Amino acid sequence: MTAPDAAELRRRTRELLAAHPPATTDRTDFLKARFDAGLAWVHYPVGLGGLDAPRSLQPVVDAGLAAADAPDNDPRRIGIGLGMAAPTILGFGTDEQKERFLRPLWVGEEVWCQLFSEPGAGSDLAALGTRAVRDGEDWVVDGQKVWTSSAHLARWAILIARTDPDVPKHRGISYFICDMTDPGVEVRPLRQITGEAEFNEVFLTGVRIPDSRRLGAVGEGWKVAQTTLMNERVSIGGSRIPREGGMIGPVARTWRERPELRTHDLHQRLLTLWVEAEVARLTGERLRQQLVAGQPGPEGSGMKLAFARLNQEISGLEVELLGDQGLLYSEWTMRRPELVDFTGRDAGYRYLRSKGNSIEGGTSEVLLNIVAERVLGLPSEPRNDKDVAWKDLSR
Repeated sequence: MTAPDAAELRRRTRELLAAHPPATTDRTDFLKARFDAGLAWVHYPVGLGGLDAPRSLQPVVDAGLAAADAPDNDPRRIGIGLGMAAPTILGFGTDEQKERFLRPLWVGEEVWCQLFSEPGAGSDLAALGTRAVRDGEDWVVDGQKVWTSSAHLARWAILIARTDPDVPKHRGISYFICDMTDPGVEVRPLRQITGEAEFNEVFLTGVRIPDSRRLGAVGEGWKVAQTTLMNERVSIGGSRIPREGGMIGPVARTWRERPELRTHDLHQRLLTLWVEAEVARLTGERLRQQLVAGQPGPEGSGMKLAFARLNQEISGLEVELLGDQGLLYSEWTMRRPELVDFTGRDAGYRYLRSKGNSIEGGTSEVLLNIVAERVLGLPSEPRNDKDVAWKDLSR
């Protein structure tokens, strides 16, 4: 079967709109119809929201639907599902898992979270200590996870846990889909410097996960997790934005609208950061074009590194530009938001929230190692624990 071309995708989009007019069709019903028509993510297989078409043709569908004012699936709210869970399920899931999870994930009926980070592992994710012990057809999971975005909203979680403590840390991990409604799952808000509790701590006590919800082979969870992590870094650092989108936009607007705030030094710094932000944006476009040929690679780590540094430097410049006003913080109410909105908030929020950009999605220190070793081909950092069983590691 020949893959659809742009003309074919435009025709299918028109047919979808004719059969399900956005103005009179329930939002969820429209999204389900779009998924079933293969127009959700066109590069996915037929029957799983796609048409086996080139990834580069997705904008053809998106443009046609946007022109008709069709609803989207609110991708910021379900970003973990779209950017991390879905490609991992597609790559390692069984046919039954793909059929069960991908449609409600894309439509947004089921929110996902990521149970990876742990308080005792720090930046060394492979040192995780959450245990999964086999009990018949189930795995019994006990442990603690941290920095879990959307855990308070999530129906499902992608989870890595240690299934064999007698082998080196990278080889004794398995990957699971965890039901967040299990009575052994406890979600506690983790209040941040912004005053909000966007993140959570998650405690797992005797959580039973059927073996049918395991992704990949037992003990190969680290391999599966690499798919998740590579996609995560692209989704964080390489999202598609227009020129002056993202953090540089508010600063540029303030500069144009408030000439009394300008100084020569601030001007030079703004010009430098504007150029760097534009370079990062265009690099992200090139990275997405490379994705057409396959899965994301370690280059996404470089994009995420740039994203964190630029956000922190730009938000710092914005606070300085605003002078006394930059010291104000409008909202300190304890809330548990559904998404992060950098550009819709004030400068104080952007400054405080951006501090987390160099931690979430892989710390900048870890990502520097990845870029050095896997992109630049530099020698690996010495690792004395590489061949030591996890149970024998110093903790």
